[in-house]
Amino acid sequence: MSRRRSAISRVLTWTTRGLAVLVVLAVLAVGGGILWLRGSLPDLEGEARLAGLGAAVDVLRDPDGIVTLRAQDERDAAMALGYVHAQDRLWQMDFTRRGGAGRISEVIGARALPFDRLMRTLGLYRAAEANYAALPAEIRDLLMAYAAGVNAFLTQRSGPLPLEFQILRYQPEPWRPADSLVWGRLMAVQLSGNWRDEVLRARLAKRLSPEQIDFLWPAYPKDAPTTLTDLAAATRDLPLARFANILPWELAPKAASNAWVLSGAHSASGAPLLANDAHLALSAPGQWVLTRIETPERTLTGATAPGLPFLVLGQNGHVAWGFTTTRSDTQDLFIERLVDGDPTRYETPDGPRAFETRAEIITVRDRAPETWQVRETRHGPVLSDAIAERLDHLPQSGTILALAWPGLRGDDRTAVALHRMNNARDVVEFRDALRDFHSPQQNVVFADRDGRIGFTAPARVPLRKKGDGRHPVPGWSGDYDWHGEIPFEDLPWTLDPPAGAVITANNKVVPEGYRYLLAADWQAPYRAQRIDTLVRDREGKKSTLADMAAIQLDVTSAAAQELLPRLLATDPTNPRAEAALSILRSWDGAMTRDAAAPLIFHAWAGALTEALLADELGNAFEAFQRPKVAILTAVLRDAPAWCDDVTSPAVEDCAAQLSAALDSALDGLDKRFGKPLPELRWGEAHVARFAHPILRHVPLAEALFGFAQETAGSGNTPNQGGFTYDADPARRYTNVHGPGYRAIYDLGNPDNSQFMIATGQSGNPLSPWYGNLAERWRDGHYLKLVGDGTVAPSHLRLTPR
Repeated sequence: MSRRRSAISRVLTWTTRGLAVLVVLAVLAVGGGILWLRGSLPDLEGEARLAGLGAAVDVLRDPDGIVTLRAQDERDAAMALGYVHAQDRLWQMDFTRRGGAGRISEVIGARALPFDRLMRTLGLYRAAEANYAALPAEIRDLLMAYAAGVNAFLTQRSGPLPLEFQILRYQPEPWRPADSLVWGRLMAVQLSGNWRDEVLRARLAKRLSPEQIDFLWPAYPKDAPTTLTDLAAATRDLPLARFANILPWELAPKAASNAWVLSGAHSASGAPLLANDAHLALSAPGQWVLTRIETPERTLTGATAPGLPFLVLGQNGHVAWGFTTTRSDTQDLFIERLVDGDPTRYETPDGPRAFETRAEIITVRDRAPETWQVRETRHGPVLSDAIAERLDHLPQSGTILALAWPGLRGDDRTAVALHRMNNARDVVEFRDALRDFHSPQQNVVFADRDGRIGFTAPARVPLRKKGDGRHPVPGWSGDYDWHGEIPFEDLPWTLDPPAGAVITANNKVVPEGYRYLLAADWQAPYRAQRIDTLVRDREGKKSTLADMAAIQLDVTSAAAQELLPRLLATDPTNPRAEAALSILRSWDGAMTRDAAAPLIFHAWAGALTEALLADELGNAFEAFQRPKVAILTAVLRDAPAWCDDVTSPAVEDCAAQLSAALDSALDGLDKRFGKPLPELRWGEAHVARFAHPILRHVPLAEALFGFAQETAGSGNTPNQGGFTYDADPARRYTNVHGPGYRAIYDLGNPDNSQFMIATGQSGNPLSPWYGNLAERWRDGHYLKLVGDGTVAPSHLRLTPR
């Protein structure tokens, strides 16, 4: 036995030593690989020569990697910005343009084909190319200069390409001007989402009455007409569930941003103050790059987007501006009817018409290219084609769905608007620049150094012959066709309102009686209500930058405050439920990281949502499983019939459902966290993980380069933290959507303005500036973009070649 043990011991010893050697070798390999990959970090000092540059440009980076460009004119600034963006965000820029062009399959493989088919069907890159051809020569020249800067870096760089290129094993192509413009088309897709609600209503029409469907959009007037009864048959055979989820989460519409402006009458300095926090998907790298651009004519400070030569959000020394999404309805789905089932022709008011078609060749990694046939109707591209695995697998229903949307037009001039905004000298010039802002529709607040403030919601918003845009409509009759767009002068706007303040947080922007249809549905106004309350609380007081920051960072939920009294009316059925209710009774609705109440509240609201809606909605419940306080409040206040479970013979009332939902929620929390209720922490669940689109799928890379922060807030707080609501309760509440950019502009002293982004300036995971700002962003800190060369640790000089 002892010999046997000795032999086993020797085997274990040598096995352990062997494993240790392998671990050491693996560590050395990883370490050597990382050392090699550090060569992908750009040169930040010295000199680089750029062909086509008119004069030298100084590129200063401060200790956080924030860039100041000093150029002699805007063309040189655009070229330098292209060079700098390529230094810091090359892979992000490349992957974004590939996404817009429907070319992800080239580097990912066949699993990206559904996305590429959709992009080719929409024709975003074709639209970008047409937009470029239609632009004034001055704007085309700036886009070409920017492209030249990107390409100068591509040809002059030394060392390996960044990590993502190594993982996917491909090389970037030269940059083209249309690559810049397709960024705007992709952003328009994210910020224009009405067609998804149209599909959802069509799905619900198979199960619910028109009155029940209207109830699920509480903001919509109860007495509004509905046409759903006539249209259910036309969409019955279309695979609407698949169609509703056609966009990946990153591009799916998500609407949340805040912007407000106070006139000098309300500020301590006597000059306007403007706050803006732009809410998009929280990812690494982030959407924005903090930038200061100095020329003899002006100084621009704020957020640039990798791939664009313009400042998107910011100030120019004369005017400051900020955006929120309008949530208007600029899209319609038209049900087109085939002629006798012929896939080449469809019905129109003037008789049969042939589809416009084009063949898109999609290159696919490790397999033969795919030829994708795109069909277009007089209304727009046939989106229902994009859900088929192959053309011969299309639904044989005799109908298809086509998308009408101004964002696909070839004469979109939004790039012209951005350039004119960057150069505006006062609010009058700035508002006039917005005439060219065609898509997506945005709420734009602005102020100038003369003390004037304003608001405009520019876009091409369609005028409909009939209908309210809530449902897919027949395309064959012509009854629902568009007949123009709302004139710019008639779009919502104001200059110097008597109240001296404008607040927008994706809430309704027009009063009752507005003569045009902007949207039939509006987002619940909880964030706007809270901001308005905080602003009004300061009436008679003079606001400072610190006061504006306190509002941006506020985490009190007006939605929770609305629903909470109805939850607290529940009679507890056990000591655990009583303990939960006790915690909620002493809670003010603040979604702080270390509190237990936010977690209990959200878990209860989720369980109650499932109890009230899942039985009626069936498979469509997935679109409503994220709790909507407006619906829950409306049920408990006005519509107790929803409390009955229609799948059971018994008749349940709301009191029983509230009690059962609380017990279910507490069971889920106990299973997931295993802690006493007072020890629960909202921050433990509400974590911002800043997922990377590629590295999150590579375990070692995610372990080495990933980062995360526990966060406060929720989807209805000014400091917004939109979270996942996965079918698996153990994966819920991850913070995935929030203020990736915060800014507060001081029109009295522009250099005193404050900024922050959620991750860092660099998109290279090996850079010290990849995620260095995440903790300061979480904790509500701000930076100033003053361009002080005396504290810049790096200075790169770009010179003509």
